Amino acid sequence: MSEWPDDWFRDGQPAASAGAADKTVSIPAGGQEAQPTLQHSGAEAATPGAWPQQPPANSAETGAPPASPYRTAPGGPGRLGPSGWRRWVRPRRIIAVLAVVIALLLAGTVGSYFYLNSKLNRANVLVSYPGRPALGAGTNWLIAGSDSRQGLTKAQEREYSTGYVSGGRSDTIMILHVPANGGRPVLVSVPRDSYVDIPGYGYNKINAAFAFGGPALLAKTIQTVTGLYINHFMDIGFGGFVRVVNDVGGVRMCLITPLRDAASGINLKKGCHNLNGGQALAYVRDRHSFATEDLQREQDQRLFLKALLSKMTSLGVMLNPFRAFPAASSAAGALTVDQSTNLYNLVQVAMALRDPITTTVPIANANYSTAVGDSVLWNSAQAKQLFNDLRTDTKLPKYLVTGSRQL
Repeated sequence: MSEWPDDWFRDGQPAASAGAADKTVSIPAGGQEAQPTLQHSGAEAATPGAWPQQPPANSAETGAPPASPYRTAPGGPGRLGPSGWRRWVRPRRIIAVLAVVIALLLAGTVGSYFYLNSKLNRANVLVSYPGRPALGAGTNWLIAGSDSRQGLTKAQEREYSTGYVSGGRSDTIMILHVPANGGRPVLVSVPRDSYVDIPGYGYNKINAAFAFGGPALLAKTIQTVTGLYINHFMDIGFGGFVRVVNDVGGVRMCLITPLRDAASGINLKKGCHNLNGGQALAYVRDRHSFATEDLQREQDQRLFLKALLSKMTSLGVMLNPFRAFPAASSAAGALTVDQSTNLYNLVQVAMALRDPITTTVPIANANYSTAVGDSVLWNSAQAKQLFNDLRTDTKLPKYLVTGSRQL
C-alpha cells in the first residue's frame, strides 16, 4: 500500500478533515540544492522526502484554450490587448503594406496601358508628299467614321439595317483642333458630299477618297483642301462603334422629336433614352428624318460623340473596372490610327472631345449639282478663314461657329 495520497499528481489539495494541520512546502533560500521539507502548523517536522506540489494540468486535460503569446485584453481570452495591437499598427508595418498595395496598383496600371496600346491597329496613313502643309500651331486630328461592316455578324447587319457593303467609305469626317495655347478645342465637321479635288482622281465627293485610296488618301485630300497639317488620325467602323457603346453601358441622349427611319432602322420616341450600341448606330446614321439630311446628321454625330466621350471619361466608368477595361479594350481593338499615335494621345483627344466648340465647314450650296450627283459646295472665302484661324490658334469669329443642336 502506497504512502502517497491518491491524488498527489493532481492540481489541488485533498479535502482537509476537521482539525487537520495546515501544510506548506518550504524551499530554503540560497543556491544550494535542498530537500524540501513539509512543515506543519504545529511543531512537527515533515516526513523526509515529501513530494512538492505539482504544476497545473495541461489544456488537453482541462479543455481550456492554450495561452496566447500576446497579452489578452480584458474582454476575454484570444483578444489582443493594447500591446498586441501596437505590434500591428507600427508605422513601419503600415508603410510596408501601403508600399505593396501601391506597387500592385502601378503594376496593374502599367500592364493595362501596354496591353491596350498593343491592341491599336496602326497604319501608314499620314505619309509625306510634296506640297504637304507645314506644321502649324496646336495639334490637328482627322477623325473618320467609316461604314465598314467588319465585326458585324449577318444577324447584326439585319438587326441594325446596315445591309452588306464591301470595303468602306467615310460616312463621318471631322477635324479636331487642340490649341497649343490651352484654349478650347474646336471640332469641325466636313460634309461627306463636299465637292473637292481628290489628288490623282480629280473632283468628286470627298468620301470617295476613302473608297479610292483608304485613309491615307483621305488624309492627303483633307490636308490639300484645308491647308492644315494633320498630326494624328483615327477611324472606327460600325462593329467597333456598337461594341464600345455597349461596353460603357449605353449613352444617354434626349430627343426633342420622335425619330423613325427605315433606312437607318431608328425608331425612338420623343424624350430621353439610354441608347445601346444598335440604337446609337442608327442615331448617328439617320439623315432621312431631316430636311437638311446630312448637315443635320453631322450635328447629331458631334452631339453623340461628345456624350460618348463624356461617359467614357466619367468617374462612374473610369473607377469601375468592369466598365472601364472592356470599353477601353473594345475601343483600342476597333480603332485604326496612324503609326505615331499611342494610347496616351487617345486619352488626350478623349478629354478634348468632352466639351469642344463645334461647327461645320462654311457652305455656299448644300445641293450643288455635279457630274457625281448633288454635292456640297463650300463657301471658299469663309472656309479659308476658318482653316487659317485654326492653323494660327486664332479665336474663331462668331459667324464661323454654327454649333450643334438637335431637330
